[in-house]
Amino acid sequence: MKVDFKETTRYLEYNLTVNPEDIGRVIGRQGRVASAIRTIVYSVRVSGPKRVRLTIEDGQQKNS
Repeated sequence: MKVDFKETTRYLEYNLTVNPEDIGRVIGRQGRVASAIRTIVYSVRVSGPKRVRLTIEDGQQKNS
């Protein structure tokens, strides 16, 4: 599992990259685990107008 952080003009972006074999565990049944993770991340208070964004991806290489 790897977490990357990037700040843009509108967002504080967190990108969660997960091994393809573990993506089901991170998402959970009917997305419950992913929803819980998002609830925690989105509850973070930041000063200013920026919002927090979370993306969950599998770690497979994408063909370009």
